Amino acid sequence: MPRVKRGVTAHRRHKRVLRQTKGYQGLRRHSVKKAREALLKAWSYAYRDRRTKKRDFRRLWIQRINAGARQHGLSYSQFMAGAKAAGIELNRKMLADLAYREPKAFTALVKQAKAGLSQAKAEAPKAADQAKAK
Repeated sequence: MPRVKRGVTAHRRHKRVLRQTKGYQGLRRHSVKKAREALLKAWSYAYRDRRTKKRDFRRLWIQRINAGARQHGLSYSQFMAGAKAAGIELNRKMLADLAYREPKAFTALVKQAKAGLSQAKAEAPKAADQAKAK
């Protein structure tokens, strides 16, 4: 049975690990063992934070919409209820972008939402009376 020298394979694997840790500091870049540990940690953070990023952006959008709505005397929940009643079908990302970059356009949406909110409040007693009649 011929002798197998594994140096080429191990060297290639080590080079790949060290290439992936480019930009790390100290032994995390130079030592293969520490670099592999750092990579495993980095991959776990990356996996976790791909999911967390979605939550973080939704929170940011809600904060921006809330700030824009409060400038016009509405809370976030009142604005969203009014927007739904008025038939505004923009998602939170678009609403936040309008509140942040286009305040005039967002003001027009707030006016529509206020109208929708007042209309929904006016229809609420009628709906309650109809429910009692049944």
